[in-house]
Amino acid sequence: MAANDWQMVFSTGQAYQAYIIKDLLKDHEIEAVVIDKQDSFYVTVGEIEVYVEAQNVIKAKHLIKKADF
Repeated sequence: MAANDWQMVFSTGQAYQAYIIKDLLKDHEIEAVVIDKQDSFYVTVGEIEVYVEAQNVIKAKHLIKKADF
């Protein structure tokens, strides 16, 4: 799969939230990847992003909204 086949569906400054979203998507059979873009020294700088395959973007965003994130 090419890198441009994946799209970001969630971004946060809190790692635990990103992993909750990843698990939520996995429970609904959507493969998700978490990419930590936070600075390793200044953890308040940067975001943690959750990506899914392009064909799952709408379903993933709906699930995230329904989960009230």
